[in-house]
Amino acid sequence: MYRFLIRPFLFLFNPEKIHYATFSFLKVVGSIPLAKKILKAFYSVDHPKLERELFGVKFKNPVGLAAGFDKDAKLIDELTCFGFGFIEIGTLTPKPQPGNDKPRLFRLPDDQALINRMGFNNEGAIAAVERLKNRKSDIIVGGNIGKNKTTPNDKAVDDYRACFDDLYPYVDYFVVNVSSPNTPGLRELQEKEPLKNLMRQVRNLSDAKEKPKPILLKIAPDLTFSQLDDIIEILMETKTDGVIATNTTVSREGLSTSMDVISGSGNGGLSGRPLKKKSTEVIAYLRSKLGKNYPIIGVGGIMQPEDAIEKINAGANLVQLYTGFIYSGPGFVKRICNELIN
Repeated sequence: MYRFLIRPFLFLFNPEKIHYATFSFLKVVGSIPLAKKILKAFYSVDHPKLERELFGVKFKNPVGLAAGFDKDAKLIDELTCFGFGFIEIGTLTPKPQPGNDKPRLFRLPDDQALINRMGFNNEGAIAAVERLKNRKSDIIVGGNIGKNKTTPNDKAVDDYRACFDDLYPYVDYFVVNVSSPNTPGLRELQEKEPLKNLMRQVRNLSDAKEKPKPILLKIAPDLTFSQLDDIIEILMETKTDGVIATNTTVSREGLSTSMDVISGSGNGGLSGRPLKKKSTEVIAYLRSKLGKNYPIIGVGGIMQPEDAIEKINAGANLVQLYTGFIYSGPGFVKRICNELIN
């Protein structure tokens, strides 16, 4: 029903506008207790085979919602009804910021893909905290943190520190995002020395707490093997708890969509089916170098249950969805979970 009726209707509208219209609809539905119970009964799967424990956190299943979908923690309780094992909010910055100019989100239906250049649009970490204080579900929540666009890279640590301090009591793990292609200069923080300094300082912030929270790093799919080797060295040196592979790609290789449409969409990160192979290759490389026990979360191009299985077979402990959730609909998590059980 979603694929043949609902999705074609939704795709008639501007992607960013329909995203927020859907948010409003889910908020209304979520205000009805019976409706939430029905959604949860229909879309959630509970089974011992699905349970995972990673960096000291217990997940009821290994399928999460990636950062970017619910940046400001507005729909934690509602999205829980669709069967996710965890939800990652953000990317959040210390100060609110509008993001890049619109239009900034584009669909490529022929490729089952999206291009976005949102630019860390969010209402700021404090606004998210106020919502997290009032959430009712006990789902695992990750806090994906970044720097404001106007903050120079040599002051970036201050922004990550501010976000960490604000969110610390309300999230279960942190993700340091230096891999978005949509904030000018951000990916420069993936270079060896700046990244080592940043990860060490965030690690120290957590270790200074009575109950440290896991710290993860989210990386780009466009890194060379040599750059990945540097990342691996930094993960080990700074005692980072895990890695998320991968963010969106700046590549436009192998797309079926016409070049006119691609050019009209402009710059931004590409997600969806075209990212699957590259993301899985990065996961496999990381697993081969990091050993069997290091936590890896796989994200990128999971458009059907078999893609999630492929990521796990390549070495991912958990997986995350974004574009696949948009293209495949609200039953997608359940389909993946059932495939994992079987």
